[in-house]
Amino acid sequence: MNKFGIILSHTYLTRVKTKSFLITTAITILFILLAGNVQSIMHSFGGSNEQEIAVLDEIGGVVPTLKENLQAGEREMSLHSYEGTETEAKKDVRDGTFDGFLKITSNEDLPQGEYYSMQGNPSPVSERLQQALQPVKLSRAANNAGIDPAAVQQITSPVVFETVALQEDAKTAEEMNSARGLVYVMLFLLYLSVIMYGNMIAMDVANEKSSRVMEILVSSAPPVTQMFAKIAGIALLGLTQFGAIVVVGYIMLQSKQDQLTGGVFQYFGLQGAGAGTFIYALVFFLLGYLLYATLSATLGSLVSRTEDVNQLMAPVIYLIMIAFFIAIFGLSSPDNMLVTVTSFIPFFTPMLMFLRVTMLNVPIWEIVLSFGLIISAIIILAAAGARVYKGGVLLYGKSNSLKDVKRALQLSKKE
Repeated sequence: MNKFGIILSHTYLTRVKTKSFLITTAITILFILLAGNVQSIMHSFGGSNEQEIAVLDEIGGVVPTLKENLQAGEREMSLHSYEGTETEAKKDVRDGTFDGFLKITSNEDLPQGEYYSMQGNPSPVSERLQQALQPVKLSRAANNAGIDPAAVQQITSPVVFETVALQEDAKTAEEMNSARGLVYVMLFLLYLSVIMYGNMIAMDVANEKSSRVMEILVSSAPPVTQMFAKIAGIALLGLTQFGAIVVVGYIMLQSKQDQLTGGVFQYFGLQGAGAGTFIYALVFFLLGYLLYATLSATLGSLVSRTEDVNQLMAPVIYLIMIAFFIAIFGLSSPDNMLVTVTSFIPFFTPMLMFLRVTMLNVPIWEIVLSFGLIISAIIILAAAGARVYKGGVLLYGKSNSLKDVKRALQLSKKE
């Protein structure tokens, strides 16, 4: 146990002091802080985001209705009735007095618009103005045709359509939308952690073999102890990095909760998510890490050069990519048969079963079965991987993938 702790602490402290770890963590934290303060930064550099638009109404009476229509929009926009000529309005836009100029003319007694700006290309501002002008045109066309405005409103209003679940405990659309953002976060965290830390474990073993340090380690501690100590050390490193990021993100979100409520908070499902969801996220995350980390350590023991690590890690990357793509597909259709079946495959379970548990009401026996399958897979892989690791750390030379597994198992039987 003492040797396990020494190897674990050495693996952790060696990695946590590296420049790559410190720089990556600092950049990620800086990105989170910038994302949380992007609105303040934009205001400080560009001042107010409100668009000042000059409107030349040649028909008359359109501007008040246009303002009412724009009030329902999210984009800040201020309309000003312009009393000058078209030439003067264009000059004011060039001088920076206004951000744009909208000219409203009549075409067969129906309003039409021309928007002038410095760029002249279609933009969110021009699209929003066009959308606000459309109801004005519709209302005037109805009046010209002698149609009751109430009838027009009834005709153009969206059809009432509701989706009703027959299953009593089915989750509502709001609950699924709330969970979708949290699933996104979980998928990316697991995907990145497996790629980064799994590759780190394999690279660490290969680096020790290439420097002949492994021969000293083998004589001082059993290879199985080394394997699980490295897995635990890299796991602790990952928890340190993600812990620092989560703490900074939580503090930032709490300080700006009033601004982000209903925005980022709601999108990522943090407002409506219960404690059970976070427990499932942590459990599946740890199980997924243990499964892939054990596989990575086993593969890393088969190579003696760091250049061969990426080639041997390709199958692991393919597995996590397949699981990731199926999960992305499952976000829009979590009850799909493909998602249901693959959620019981241990290598895909951490992502897909978490997706189903979060977005659907999954029977408890399916959750227990998935836990049993992935834990069994970890035990089997750990037992087989320990034997391969025990012999693999003594293998040197060019890697031959599957042939090396056989050689490693033969070496592990020798005392």
